[in-house]
Amino acid sequence: MERTRIARVDDVKFVRRGEQVEGTLHLTPHHLIFCHTPPPAVDELNGHSSYRNKPRELWITYPIIQTCTLRLAHPASRHPSSIRLRCRDFTFVCFCFSDEKKARDVYDSIKAWTCKLGRVDKLYAFTYQPQAPEKDFHGWDLYDARREWKRQGISEKHSDKGWRISTINTDYGFSPTYPALLAVPSAISDNTLNYAGRYRSRVRLPVLTYLHPVNNCSITRSSQPLVGVRGNRSIQDEKLLLAIFSTSQSSQASPDPSTRPRSPQSSRSSPHGSPIEDIPPSLAESETLEDQMISRTASDEGPKVYGAQQHNLIVDARPTVNALAMQAVGLGSENMDNYRFATKAYLGIDNIHVMRDSLNKVIDTLKESDVTPMPPNREALAKSGWLKHIAGILDGASLIARQVALQHSHVLIHCSDGWDRTSQLSALSQLCLDPYFRTLEGFIVLVEKDWLSFGHMFNHRSGFLSSEKWFTIENERIGGSDSNHQRVGLSNSSSGAGHALENAFLSAKGFFNKDNNSRESFVESDGELQPYDQSPSSNNNKNSSNSTMAAGRAGKESAASDKTSPTTKVKETSPVFHQFLDATYQLLYQNPNRFEFNERFLRRLLYHLYSCQYGTFLYNNERERAEAGVQQKTRSVWDYFLGRREQFLNPQYEKTVDDNVRGMERLVLPKGEEVRWWSEVFGREDKEMNGVPTPSGNIIRGSRNGESKSTDERKGVPTSVLTGVETAEQAVGAVPPIKGTVGNGVLRNGELGDGESENGRGKIGSQLAAGMKGLGLGGKSRSSLEREMEVEMQ
Repeated sequence: MERTRIARVDDVKFVRRGEQVEGTLHLTPHHLIFCHTPPPAVDELNGHSSYRNKPRELWITYPIIQTCTLRLAHPASRHPSSIRLRCRDFTFVCFCFSDEKKARDVYDSIKAWTCKLGRVDKLYAFTYQPQAPEKDFHGWDLYDARREWKRQGISEKHSDKGWRISTINTDYGFSPTYPALLAVPSAISDNTLNYAGRYRSRVRLPVLTYLHPVNNCSITRSSQPLVGVRGNRSIQDEKLLLAIFSTSQSSQASPDPSTRPRSPQSSRSSPHGSPIEDIPPSLAESETLEDQMISRTASDEGPKVYGAQQHNLIVDARPTVNALAMQAVGLGSENMDNYRFATKAYLGIDNIHVMRDSLNKVIDTLKESDVTPMPPNREALAKSGWLKHIAGILDGASLIARQVALQHSHVLIHCSDGWDRTSQLSALSQLCLDPYFRTLEGFIVLVEKDWLSFGHMFNHRSGFLSSEKWFTIENERIGGSDSNHQRVGLSNSSSGAGHALENAFLSAKGFFNKDNNSRESFVESDGELQPYDQSPSSNNNKNSSNSTMAAGRAGKESAASDKTSPTTKVKETSPVFHQFLDATYQLLYQNPNRFEFNERFLRRLLYHLYSCQYGTFLYNNERERAEAGVQQKTRSVWDYFLGRREQFLNPQYEKTVDDNVRGMERLVLPKGEEVRWWSEVFGREDKEMNGVPTPSGNIIRGSRNGESKSTDERKGVPTSVLTGVETAEQAVGAVPPIKGTVGNGVLRNGELGDGESENGRGKIGSQLAAGMKGLGLGGKSRSSLEREMEVEMQ
């Protein structure tokens, strides 16, 4: 209790959505608890109270508080001092105090319990005692790496698929941020892995995450290579990737047509039964153009699968300018002259800073939710770009899923360090490909495997230990302005208009209109360029032939020191996992009978990411959790869901999988033109964020491009996240320059060179240029590229 200046305050007014209720505020080491008793119900017949209502409680865990603003009473105003909270689950509340000193004490206590813990093991998860529904479950046992690899057909007894399980990282000494067990090609020895790892940032070399059960094609993931300005290469890395792309050679025979997956778009028809060709241009056109671009640039070299046009793909999730910026600091992207057996695709998925700023703009439209019942400004929502980013991530996942399932190709995914955009694309593409991951248990395994085991940095991205920069004081009168009074990361101080709204609505009455006995939050009532991207040795020893090895070793050292950071670095936070859940919601909404779990499951999972009530998401990787003894000292978040399983099941779920029946195919692909606001997670009604249907049946809402348009206005304009395609022979779109391509007719930044190569690449480039224009892609202006580079080099 040493951090608690005041443990209880009576006569506190609680305000939300312009309505208020009076009660008592309690401060404990892990929660804010607001208690109030509704007035007695009145018997309408005799006019007197018939029974007394039970007290109701609102519990808010400290880690879920994103921003806290103390607004002191102004001498010229009659309004009381108040504390406004913005929670990470998009709950906005305000507490009003008649005594300014008590308001200060509450503010100081919240600040101390929220951002002065200093260590992860001081969080609520390490003292939480499970409730009755959870005691009989042990969620830590749901994911077992060997069991999952066996489900995919990989084990010591099944070496015929070309893969084996390596134990090179069982002590996490080889790659501290990778899982203990790595699935790698059988033809690659651990000695080769040891050398190949030195060529990848953080020693995160290409390893398997998914093997398709029908065609034996794989999804692998890694970090960026250490190419640098000197054009470094690694024979071992090239050998490893060639072995990965050759693993399906043993099953070249075409699968039985009845078992081959089909694209849902191939069997789609209009409501009147007309074929897809009769429908106006839509996402299907975008998909076709993307596939054509890749197939036309694909090299003729490398393994083939009979019956499919195989184009093994390296997916660099970053905008091309970001990859170029990384090359200047010793990192970069693959030189395709050394990977002639593959095609590389660049995706325009922005880094963590852009995503954080986009969500902040959404929050700006919702931040007055504690003091006003007014709906958000939908035009401002559209301009945030949030839906554009979600649609782009889904488009990238769709591209990967189509390459594996329909083109029978292998895909390697990476971004910078391979734990943000890579995790999003890898998990979402598997969600599209495998019906197992669309079950409740399967989705849990997917999160454990591709997010937790592969080292997404939950501590850094989610900011569990908070930051003093998120605490501000307004109307400070002693000693000038408060040192914390600044806008950092989020919009946490109200504008003059916001103050006017607050003053206007503080006198509203009544709030708790429905039962809420939750001990977690009233949400229960259903109402990249990072510093880690730059290895310390990347800028040193540039003249040494061992620079890539030094950079790899530095990745281990810096990763080992990451866990000691006592506070949150605001610029390292980003809603990466939130975007994954939002994209999953889009798939669920578009395919309501293909998922065993419901929307509430995703919403509660996002809440418990930030509640720190369970140990599942604490720390940054598998090694840190093992060293902290998380499984022995905390409960798994999956206990919560398994103990309440019936609340999170989808009654429309159809588990039958049949590729010969439309609507029951194994493969599920997103429809980018139907991306919508996940209104429930923002605590809003659907019509407030997505608009209302027009007489023609369309919904007026913000478009992907940040403008308010109807669905009709977007028809015929296919959009794509694909920004460039590159092989050793040619490139199309916005791709970094390659030595020796001047005058060879190779397309760069959407423009074709004057010359034409002897094998006719100029003609091919012209055809691909037309395809790029059809996708709405093209060269960016110099000023635009410079702005992107500046953001990436922050």
